Amino acid sequence: MLPSMNTEAQHDATPRRWGVLVVEDDSRARAFFEASVQRSPRLYWLGSAGTVQEALAWLARTTTIPDVLLVDLGMPDGTGLDVIRDAVARFPGCEPLVVSVFGDEENVLASIEAGAVGYIHKDAAPEDIAQTIVEMKAGASPISPMIARRVLAKYRSLQSAALPGIAAGMGAGISAGLAPGAMPEAATEESDRGLLSAREHEVLTLIARGFSYAEIARLKGLSVHTVQTHIKNLYGKLAVHSKSEAVFEATRLGLLSHPG
Repeated sequence: MLPSMNTEAQHDATPRRWGVLVVEDDSRARAFFEASVQRSPRLYWLGSAGTVQEALAWLARTTTIPDVLLVDLGMPDGTGLDVIRDAVARFPGCEPLVVSVFGDEENVLASIEAGAVGYIHKDAAPEDIAQTIVEMKAGASPISPMIARRVLAKYRSLQSAALPGIAAGMGAGISAGLAPGAMPEAATEESDRGLLSAREHEVLTLIARGFSYAEIARLKGLSVHTVQTHIKNLYGKLAVHSKSEAVFEATRLGLLSHPG
């Protein structure tokens, strides 16, 4: 393990380096994150954990304070939210950045409440995650546009329920920056429920849970080509162009429940 770099550099011309701990169960994602961090002159790699218990054990025994916690939510033995809570409780200066397949407002808001500073959807993860981390340490709060839209919608719905008069005025100003038709959904909800076939719904549910095309094909006894065909069809029905957009739109329409 590298020595702690959490003290300020003695020379003003030497920028501080930030230590990064990664909590991610996917080995390919861990390798991707590590490579990005190792290339950055502003960051250094503290290590990684593939389960919640491994992460909590690391935090309990470390003598090196992590500056950044790069964390997934869907872990094999629990939720990354527990790691976020423990990290910020032990090390108030630690800034968690969530990188997750979950894009629903419940997980996003729960992460923010737990202490996360940013939230990036895996489908929209930048090629250079290190630059995103450096920008976050400089004061930014990175968040994927699709997720920001969901949080905004949730905020507006809460405001409407609590303060109908005030929220109506606020909503008029906010909605000017949103796409037409992004407001009321109840009128079309029932007609939307029959939009997807049973197989398309099964495939979409597995996509929302983070399964790859090959894994879906194996679970459902289908060819990868057939899975891709179902995905192409449901993309067309939902008028979307990516997995994250499909999960978002299907959740908005009531076709998917909480993906976690």
